[in-house]
Amino acid sequence: MSNPFHFRGNSKARSLRIMCIPLLFAAIASAWAQSSPKSSGQPGSEKKATTASVETKSVEPPGVLIQLNGALETLAAKVSPAVVQILVTGYGPLREEDRSQTAFIVRQHAVGSGVIVDSNGYIMTNAHVVEGAQRIRVALPLPMGDSAGQVPVGKRRILEARLLGQHKETDLALLKIDETDLPTLPLLSQQRPHVGQLVFAIGSPEGLQNSVTMGVVSALARQPDPTKALTYLQTDAPINPGNSGGPLVDMYGSVVGINTFILSQGGGSEGLGFAIPARVVDFVYRSLRNHGHVHRVEIGAVAQEITPTLAEGLQLPQRWGVVVVDVKPEGPAAAAGLQIQDIILTADDRRIETLPSLSSALYLHRLDQVVKLEILRGNEKKILYVPAIESRDHMDELLDTVNPEHSLIPRLGVLAIDLTPDLSTRLGSSLRIPSGVVVVGRAADLIMPDTGLLAGDVIHRLNTTSIDSVDTLRATVGAVKTGEAVAMQVERDGGLMYVSFEME
Repeated sequence: MSNPFHFRGNSKARSLRIMCIPLLFAAIASAWAQSSPKSSGQPGSEKKATTASVETKSVEPPGVLIQLNGALETLAAKVSPAVVQILVTGYGPLREEDRSQTAFIVRQHAVGSGVIVDSNGYIMTNAHVVEGAQRIRVALPLPMGDSAGQVPVGKRRILEARLLGQHKETDLALLKIDETDLPTLPLLSQQRPHVGQLVFAIGSPEGLQNSVTMGVVSALARQPDPTKALTYLQTDAPINPGNSGGPLVDMYGSVVGINTFILSQGGGSEGLGFAIPARVVDFVYRSLRNHGHVHRVEIGAVAQEITPTLAEGLQLPQRWGVVVVDVKPEGPAAAAGLQIQDIILTADDRRIETLPSLSSALYLHRLDQVVKLEILRGNEKKILYVPAIESRDHMDELLDTVNPEHSLIPRLGVLAIDLTPDLSTRLGSSLRIPSGVVVVGRAADLIMPDTGLLAGDVIHRLNTTSIDSVDTLRATVGAVKTGEAVAMQVERDGGLMYVSFEME
């Protein structure tokens, strides 16, 4: 589900599995009734059983099944109104098999899911659902009573949505629709998820809106890629393409996670689904809503996981865990007394045994609180309180200053700002050429030729013209005719280079 505009699968072989919870438990009850003893083994009991099987008699299911069935129906009716279908239109390659030889870019459509987290129209979904989108629409769910049959197209409420921000590292995005008094789901559950807990995935698998599937939390803190910091909840609740961005909820109707990807050989559910934990979703939601991007915490130290070889070479007291390998001079960690070769045992009272667990603890830490670290130094345990500081990407800082009306260069499809002495200092590098224009991002709603420009590039020249301001760049680009060659001198990572293309 990493590419929202192309879902693998053979239409002839595809089978759509629809789970109806009431029918499921009715079947269980029926099987229970049929398996119950009908006789005491006396003569004639076999005949009586045969006769009973022919007659049509209603068998009352056990009370516990009736209660469970009612609870699940109530839960589905409570949760489904806050889960929306997301309809995305964008551009993508005609074929996915060999992208290096793809010659055609075509208009494509994708379907995902989202959860309403604020009654004023704020919706959380996956970043990959809206990646490359030119148009995003949201289909609000119909009342449960209207969803028994096929829904007429004209009866669905479909609203235009705006992308307020996205964070690719967590694969989350925030949308906004112009609607009020919408049903919502709480992002933080009454209790932390635990293995074996009943959970329900709600979304639009294969475009089937408001589909409900059931499973359990299979594992906590899973990360299939050990190089990534974020960990996920693993579930066996069936998740398929189209479920991305939809909620994984508990029996209280609270979101325990946002479904994001599956491990599958055939492209469909094989019981290995993964959801972004709700605490991470809540953190990213508040950051995107307040700032448009995510601000992270740092303490001025670097850590890595301990291996048996590393432990033996450094004579560490344990052969697993996380060890400090660098402390920034005059940073908050150094001021608190953290040292290289300290082993971090806990962070904010959370046990730390892997690098992702440490990253997750810092990810969720509030800026207005100190980080409580329990460390092992030699054979002695210590408690350190490290002030948290905000870690912000330079491009995020630049985006805060961008005025799209002035910064947009439509023919290049980029946002740019003038390079000033103050900005040069903030970028933290000594530029080879002190004048130019800084590229701060690409316009998501413009499909332009690949110019080769990246965020952070400083444009110094366009063909033979020196570029000293956004106005100069816009005028120079405007003078280039369609089909003419463009060669831009840019500074990237402290080095000079040219990017070239034909103007369209």
